[in-house]
Amino acid sequence: MKKTIKILTLLLVTTLATVKTYAQVSIGLSVHIAPPALPVYTQPPCPVDGYLWTPGYWAYTDDGGYYWVPGVWVAPPRVGFLWTPGYWGYDGGIYIFHQGYWGRHIGFYGGVNYGYGYGGAGYVGGRWAGNSFQYNTAVVNVNNTVVHNTYINKTVINNNVTVNNNHTSFNGPGGVNAQARPEELAAAREQHVQPTNDQINHQQVAGKDHNQFASANNGHPATAAMNKVGGNRFNTEGRRARASSPDATNNNADRGNRQQVNNNADNHANQDNANRNAPSADQTAKAPHQWQTANNLNAGNNRQPAQNQQRNNMARAPRQLVRHPAPGRPHANPRPQEHERHR
Repeated sequence: MKKTIKILTLLLVTTLATVKTYAQVSIGLSVHIAPPALPVYTQPPCPVDGYLWTPGYWAYTDDGGYYWVPGVWVAPPRVGFLWTPGYWGYDGGIYIFHQGYWGRHIGFYGGVNYGYGYGGAGYVGGRWAGNSFQYNTAVVNVNNTVVHNTYINKTVINNNVTVNNNHTSFNGPGGVNAQARPEELAAAREQHVQPTNDQINHQQVAGKDHNQFASANNGHPATAAMNKVGGNRFNTEGRRARASSPDATNNNADRGNRQQVNNNADNHANQDNANRNAPSADQTAKAPHQWQTANNLNAGNNRQPAQNQQRNNMARAPRQLVRHPAPGRPHANPRPQEHERHR
């Protein structure tokens, strides 16, 4: 009798622990306001062989509302595990965040098209081959100097029928209408691993950056993606973003430097379809260019310190550029240094 009671007690504890685990996996925050649209951004190249891509998403805090957690390459917790992204789902007048998780197979993530292999169902950006991860360069961007386990499968792009022209970030009425498939339901019942400490820290850092909040960036975060947790930040165009400290002041850690370009033709020709609607480079390159010019006025010249100081003071005060062509003769294009004298 005592043995039977012990067995029943053990089963009850196991059942409760399992229920608690799945509750943590599936349900997170609940909000009455829909999350903003997904920003279109360029994926930085994978920096380390074996890292997996985790797409960016909108998180929420009661203090500031929605904030963007940049997409990032991370180390999986175990060999053979894949990342099922979290997603927002509409249910009974509120939006509930379903936490992402690691597992052997990809589960349901709301049908949301996050891009770069996460087209709304499953993952086509790579596969495990024994203890090595192989990257599909038709879909994801890798640094070929450090990553050599690659293949090209363009059919997965043509077979992706998920359409998300508005870059909707949630499942339900007004968002993506998708239901979990049988294989996704089966994946939900498998053994899961919670987000790693790196992923948790990554979200916490984003939540302390004022520039990541939708209330401040109008749905266009300053940092859209990162090459790794605590690594380089990139804006939507794939250029180095100006990193910000928790108090929203710029620390200029990535002073206007640009991302190293991956010259693999397949990577450039087969970027995620969502990136085709990204704004042109001319529209987004102006701000970094002006900032870089203002911070490098003294580079490459031999002017006196007093003159340099005067030029720095002039650079701090924003003013409109006015050109004054010489009377009676055509105005030639000024050299870079002459152009700065009018600022």
